[in-house]
Amino acid sequence: MPKLITTRTRIADLGKPRIVVIGGGFGGLEVAKGLAGFKAQTVLFDKYNHHCFQPLLYQVASSGLDTSSIVFPFRRRFGTQKDFFFRMGEVTAIKPEENYIETSIGGVKYDYLVLANGASTNYYGMKDVEENAMPLKNIIDSIKLRNRIIQNFELALLTDDVELMNSLMDFVIVGGGPTGVEMAGALAELKSHVFPRDYPELQLSHMDIHLVEATGRLLNGMSDKAGEKAVQYLQEMGVKVHLNTAVKSYDGHEVTFNNGNKLMTRSLIWAAGVKANPVKGLPAESIGRAGRIKVDEFNRVLGFENIFAIGDAAIMEGVDKDFMNGHPQVAPPAMQQGRLVAENIKRIITKKKLKPFRYKDQGSMATVGRNRAVVDLKMPFKVKTQGTIAWFIWMFVHLMSLVGARNRVLVLINWLSSYFSYDKSNRVIIARPKDGVS
Repeated sequence: MPKLITTRTRIADLGKPRIVVIGGGFGGLEVAKGLAGFKAQTVLFDKYNHHCFQPLLYQVASSGLDTSSIVFPFRRRFGTQKDFFFRMGEVTAIKPEENYIETSIGGVKYDYLVLANGASTNYYGMKDVEENAMPLKNIIDSIKLRNRIIQNFELALLTDDVELMNSLMDFVIVGGGPTGVEMAGALAELKSHVFPRDYPELQLSHMDIHLVEATGRLLNGMSDKAGEKAVQYLQEMGVKVHLNTAVKSYDGHEVTFNNGNKLMTRSLIWAAGVKANPVKGLPAESIGRAGRIKVDEFNRVLGFENIFAIGDAAIMEGVDKDFMNGHPQVAPPAMQQGRLVAENIKRIITKKKLKPFRYKDQGSMATVGRNRAVVDLKMPFKVKTQGTIAWFIWMFVHLMSLVGARNRVLVLINWLSSYFSYDKSNRVIIARPKDGVS
């Protein structure tokens, strides 16, 4: 059979301004949506064929949701949008002087380029941690983590070695932001309500869940009350919270901390930060802290008039008075920047004045478990609440943020079922069978 070699993107020249968007995350999606109906050609590149709702990855990992509930195919979302093209591939280099990008499937010219290529897990230079820890950044990570959690318990049934059994049943989550807090809470609910039914032969008292945070509090960026309440909720659920504690090394079996303490675990879940995905071809002076691309108040890459960067990939310093060191690497700034960049590109083409970006911080929230959540709202009005009301607010906001009515219905049904039964119906291992424990 002849080998398929793809060296052309096969994107038609429509004789209109071509806007190329790199990355279909929260920001890139908003750019593409914002260009609908405009007299331009929109081309979206992404290494996956779907948008992933990352805030709910932990629920896939903890068997609460099916993968199809939080992903949405780009072609389905933009199938009826005129002059829209999607290509699945990775950008390998930019040639700004030629208005040209190179990708894994060929090259393409652009008139305007939007870099919304996001961020990847930051291991802070610790190679052993990178090789052995479990990240939670995309849908594949969440499936692998779900496999690991369930496989560990299946394997724990097969050993009489108490130390080995404990290391299989113990979990260490690193990072006290929303992802780490929510993952710890989800594991605690599995321990209390699901695993006793699934694994009656195991003593669940041997299962320990540790949440490790390098700073002195959880949920940095939220109020002190929210951080304190998160600790309280987690401790009530049996999670051991370690503040002012940083990981020094991890070999796949034992994690060592900066204070000299050690824990045995086969599962170190890494939720301790991100770094911008690198872009080859931009000059060094355009790259800022943590690899983020320096942009002006219009999200234009410094030194370029027709290249924009948004979201996790970008850093806007010294412009937005409330965020002089740059905006947080979370979904809301990316979405707001995406909408404005789409509008500003249209303004450039129609020769209108550009609008500067100012982030409207609507607040933050995190859930720990059933009837346990913390919410700090700033817009449309300031509200700080915890407990059941906060939990319902968290559910509503996340439900409405999902792409696609079908996904909203699926997630709502799952949540209602779990609320009344505590059952997590997606406890399946999707991996090749593996014998024994190494």
